[in-house]
Amino acid sequence: METKSPTTKKVSKANQPAGRSKATSLEAQVYSQKGASLEKITLPKSVFGLSWNADLVHQVVVAMMANKRAGTAHTKDRSEVSGGGKKPWKQKGTGRARHGSSRSPIWVGGGVTFGPRIDKDYSQKINKKMRTKALFTVLSKKQSDSSILFLDTLSFNEMKTKEASNILADLSKVSGFEKINSKKATNMLLVLPNADKVVEKSFANLPGVTVGLVKDMSAFSAINFRYIVMVAPNESIALLESKLK
Repeated sequence: METKSPTTKKVSKANQPAGRSKATSLEAQVYSQKGASLEKITLPKSVFGLSWNADLVHQVVVAMMANKRAGTAHTKDRSEVSGGGKKPWKQKGTGRARHGSSRSPIWVGGGVTFGPRIDKDYSQKINKKMRTKALFTVLSKKQSDSSILFLDTLSFNEMKTKEASNILADLSKVSGFEKINSKKATNMLLVLPNADKVVEKSFANLPGVTVGLVKDMSAFSAINFRYIVMVAPNESIALLESKLK
């Protein structure tokens, strides 16, 4: 029986699957402290365009939490508890179990076995590249989720909590940031390129706002907040990019 050889179907260039297209540039809207849109800026992909890497972020965040651990819990072992210098009773003839010291862990008031010790080191080493990439991975995720608000500038007439509260009320009018005025402690991280005592003290009494510096940002601090408000984006982004060097 004669069999026909399979014919290959020609695929036109128009029907061929397209390769990876060039990624579009990342853009973000910059707002004033009154909540008005000002301009658009282009964000570097090396900072805000990374794909999500849960394993890296988990490893770095867990290590940073371990490094923050005080390790002050301490229990005494049998060599540190008081008493027990004499054998409780003779070895044989009493009908009771043999014991050599009342400091034994099986005695009430004796030493603790495998308890927490103050000399234990919980710290973990984090490579600089891992720490930086984990931060940028979290920022990329926040940006893709529209959880980063870029603020052109932040100025106060005087050091007043009322002014800071009014700014939050104005920013809550921006689409997607309606809950930025929440009182939850992990609601908003306000990052500044440079230290500003007026801004820090004005927001100090607002429970939903934590003020920090761009140079101090980490994956641990960024991932714990619902929103990130970045002041002076051009200067702040330049500081973030300098971490790559």
